[in-house]
Amino acid sequence: MEKADKITGTMAIREVLRMGDPRLLASSEPVTAFGTPELENLLLDMQDTMRHMQGAGLAAPQIGVGLRVIIFGVEQNPRYPDAELVPFTVLVNPQLTALGAEQDEAWEGCLSVPGMRGVVPRYRHLRYTGFDATGQSIDRTVRDFHARVVQHEVDHLDGILYPQRIRDMTQFGFSDALFPGQELPDE
Repeated sequence: MEKADKITGTMAIREVLRMGDPRLLASSEPVTAFGTPELENLLLDMQDTMRHMQGAGLAAPQIGVGLRVIIFGVEQNPRYPDAELVPFTVLVNPQLTALGAEQDEAWEGCLSVPGMRGVVPRYRHLRYTGFDATGQSIDRTVRDFHARVVQHEVDHLDGILYPQRIRDMTQFGFSDALFPGQELPDE
């Protein structure tokens, strides 16, 4: 069941900015205070918005908040039938370290670039560090889809949208034209 706003009883679903909005191109500021009502409210809004949009992740800049905060997670979902499970994670002030040069190219989409897909290169194996909402350290080593999701979301914190990473623009287009008859997630 979705979380409801404590005061009004309504969902705290925020508008997701779309490609072209200059706020998506700005670098985000680090979070300096943990465990605050402001951070908690931001995270609740992000969770409600991501779940409502059936996304794999969401970065604070996508809802117009210029802070280094991302959330992500993929459970068993018919929109991601072949995806590995990725535990729901709140990651504040993330740092990524590629563990090797090996990259994989795969299709991506984005809630800020609705209806489109593109083939994007990403590191296959990486370590990410950062903090949870209360300031507790997070340090994980991940591969493949999990690594791809984290890289995609962290790009948003640096003002990068996935089309900027595409090497071959013939592998970028509208989902319904690229994959007729298939329902694909935006991400």
